[in-house]
Amino acid sequence: MTAATAPSRLSALLASGENLLRVSLRLDAVVTGANGLAYLVLAQPLERLLGLDATIGLAIGAFLTAYGLAVALVGRPATINRTAVAAVAIGNLAWVLASLVAVATGILGLTTVGSVWAVLQAITVGGFAALQYLGLRRTR
Repeated sequence: MTAATAPSRLSALLASGENLLRVSLRLDAVVTGANGLAYLVLAQPLERLLGLDATIGLAIGAFLTAYGLAVALVGRPATINRTAVAAVAIGNLAWVLASLVAVATGILGLTTVGSVWAVLQAITVGGFAALQYLGLRRTR
């Protein structure tokens, strides 16, 4: 594959709303699940680095791992359930809002690194929500 064909293949892949939904859900599931597992496995080191209490980190890890699995299941059927995708997108937006509120209020006692990490996560999750919304609009 040449560099000139890569963008056109990506465009073709994402042109259909159904394909965009499937790709965005799969990416969301992988990133969310991996993030959740990292919180579970690395709770103590992340506490020191991010300033996030290890108990809270474990709870977030369990939630993200389960949420990642749920997102994967939403993207699996031959015909994707639009209501389930809308619920995922709304859940993602809720995560974005909660992350930004946590950083703005300092409620979790995050370090500077932790605050930057939370904002970067919010941007990533917001991107998934935007792709899912766009996919829903294209499947009407």
